Amino acid sequence: MKIEISTDSHINGSGLEPSVERLATAALTPHVPKITRLEVHLTDVNGGKGGADDKRCMMEARLEGRKPEAATHSAETVEKAIKGAAEKLRRVLDTSIGRLRDAR
Repeated sequence: MKIEISTDSHINGSGLEPSVERLATAALTPHVPKITRLEVHLTDVNGGKGGADDKRCMMEARLEGRKPEAATHSAETVEKAIKGAAEKLRRVLDTSIGRLRDAR
């Protein structure tokens, strides 16, 4: 699974790779073999102003032979936003892959 991280100008992206990989892999464990690429987009909604739930993480998983699936989560810290988005994405993938299995 290749992980691509992008941030806006208000979030320092250096050093984020290990924690993104750890949190995403932990939450997406059952689906990691099926994911070819995981795109992680981090933004600070309020810029330098601060505020509650102003860090947003959007994750998009690209599965081999399927359309991309995505989830978004906002939280007060970047780490919590990443963890929340990864957990939501796992549920999206559970549902999507479960429907595919049921159809067969």
